[in-house]
Amino acid sequence: MIVVSGASGQVGGRVSKLLTKPHVRLVRDRAKMPEAERSADYADKPGMVRALRDADTLFLVSGREDPHRLQAHKTAVDAAVEAGIGRIVYLSFAGAAEDCTFTFGRDHWHTEQYIRATGLRYTFLRDNLYLEMIPRLAGADGVIRGPAGDGRLAAVSYDDIAASVVAVLEDAESHEHRTYTLTGPEAFTLHEAAAVLGKTYVPETVEEAYASRAHYGAPDFEVAGWVTSYQAIANGELAEVTGDVEALTGRRPRSVRELKGA
Repeated sequence: MIVVSGASGQVGGRVSKLLTKPHVRLVRDRAKMPEAERSADYADKPGMVRALRDADTLFLVSGREDPHRLQAHKTAVDAAVEAGIGRIVYLSFAGAAEDCTFTFGRDHWHTEQYIRATGLRYTFLRDNLYLEMIPRLAGADGVIRGPAGDGRLAAVSYDDIAASVVAVLEDAESHEHRTYTLTGPEAFTLHEAAAVLGKTYVPETVEEAYASRAHYGAPDFEVAGWVTSYQAIANGELAEVTGDVEALTGRRPRSVRELKGA
């Protein structure tokens, strides 16, 4: 049996709807999805052990943005080991590395290493930025602001990510110890995306980016995550286009042009 974590979210919810193999839905907050079969916070090891009972595979979606997210991931992985899970399919991030520009991407890299060290079977699916997020980068004035320069990103849609995850979960043995990078069909600049979406992109310096986000009152780690996602684009770290979505799903991934017509 498969445990689908993050089942109330954009990817986990889609995965649970598409998956034909026996599975249960796991959520952190049952109030968001009362019909979910199981609930637990990643940081609650006893709760996670109970939530993973009788399962052999865990689809692990990364936890919410938090300064302690990596430790929560490790606790969830430890719970999987204790519960007798044999395989983890982890939704990671494109370009995840110990020193990648995008600060949240570093959590993904460390989580991958921790999973590897358990000796469990695993598959990592590293997605690029969410395609559906691009229009939401714009403010109320329709302007996208950030220090991405003329860098390119190969954003990928929720549907394409979920379909790729399901392809792996349905035939997990064929994908053991593999890492896939999930991207859209092309890499585009924010100038190009804004033009397609009827918006405008105004490049900022890093200093301007931090200053323009100060009014949100968000914690420093979160603002750093926002700003460094643009810096990662500028540095070319999200420009790689792969054929992994099509190889896994048999279909061409959705483009930013198709997003406009949705």
